[in-house]
Amino acid sequence: MLSKTFIVVLLSAAQAATAFIQQPSVFQRATQLSFEAKPSSITITRNPDVKPSDEWELDCYSRPVMVGGKKLWEVLVTDATGSFRLCETLPSNKVNSRELRRVVDEAIENAEVKPNMVRFFRGAMFNMINIALSELDVIAKPSRCTFELVQWLEERNRDVYPEMEGYRATMAGGPAKASFLNVRTPVKLPDALRGEKYAFVALPVAEFKKGGSINQDNIGVGRLCPVDPMLAADEFVQGIAIFTSRASALASWLQGTELSGFNADLRKRTLVMDTDIENQYLMAKLDDFQREEAAAFEEGKDNLNGLHFVSVQIDDESDPSGFWLLREMPDGL
Repeated sequence: MLSKTFIVVLLSAAQAATAFIQQPSVFQRATQLSFEAKPSSITITRNPDVKPSDEWELDCYSRPVMVGGKKLWEVLVTDATGSFRLCETLPSNKVNSRELRRVVDEAIENAEVKPNMVRFFRGAMFNMINIALSELDVIAKPSRCTFELVQWLEERNRDVYPEMEGYRATMAGGPAKASFLNVRTPVKLPDALRGEKYAFVALPVAEFKKGGSINQDNIGVGRLCPVDPMLAADEFVQGIAIFTSRASALASWLQGTELSGFNADLRKRTLVMDTDIENQYLMAKLDDFQREEAAAFEEGKDNLNGLHFVSVQIDDESDPSGFWLLREMPDGL
């Protein structure tokens, strides 16, 4: 039973009511074969060791490379399991919804598994991406749960772009946050969806590795992001447990929100839930002791590159109705 390995500090219901990891990549060698930036080119790599997914991830943005005096623009497409990676460069005068739709449409035509959903995290490109996907037979999903895409972008920022002719270090590092606004006010969670208790908890990394007790078959609804195989098994992943008699209803609601993470605002003494690409919900307020535990929660996330989890349960003896292993969106993408 998952809950028996939790290390727990509870937040009372009354207080609450007041309120890629850099994994070694099978794609790395293929990606590094050529560093020449061209005005228009396409590269597709595949990973035959994983099962293709019908959930895709998309980015379209400029990179820290100049080509012919203009910024290099790329469309990156992958799926939730990383079974393929498509990179197509675009001339700067063809960065528009029509051209993006063409790229995605051609990728769909050639795909082994057609996408049902396409996630994208970049708020600055929301309108263009949304328009491009609106005429395709897919669900466009603004979301920070683009774990394979983020891992790929980190690899390219670290290993590929700096080796390209025309690389500009001063251009590296995108917007600090993937949102429309720099200042956001968390929305109070509806009463019917509040947990009766909240807890800071922790589980060993070993539980999420091959042979561990947590896998897609026993988490209820939810999602497990990739875990760096190089992480030590005895490291602890920090998390939040939500205990409620309405665990199934809350887990189902969270499943539809594109839950992307929890963070503790130590200055405001609040526990906040992040969803889609910009929304936040106020979950609880923290007293002095809980603030110390929240600081440990944030430190633990930082130590594991943003990795953390959320579990929704009836009580601390029950299996989860919903479980999410998440990675906080890094800055500078």
